[in-house]
Amino acid sequence: MAIQLKTEIRKQATESLQRYFDLNMEERLGNLQANALLDFILEEIGPSIYNQAVNDAQNHMQTRVQELDIDVHAEEFSYWSRQKKSK
Repeated sequence: MAIQLKTEIRKQATESLQRYFDLNMEERLGNLQANALLDFILEEIGPSIYNQAVNDAQNHMQTRVQELDIDVHAEEFSYWSRQKKSK
C-alpha cells in the first residue's frame, strides 16, 4: 500500500526537508531533490512507520475492549436490593 500525502502535507514535508538540509548539511536541497527524497522516505521507510502505528492502534483498541466490561457493566438483578435500601 503506497502512502499518499495530501498536497498541503506534502508541501510542508518538502519544506521541512529543505529547512533541515539548510541547517544541518553542507549542501542545499532543491525542491525537486526534496520531493525525490520524500518519495524515497515514503516508499522505503514509510511502511515501517505505518505498520507500527497500526500495531499501536490495535494494542490500544484491545486494551479498551478488555476494559469494556468495567466501563459499561450493568448490575444484574438489582431491583430488590435497591428496594431494601430505599426503605
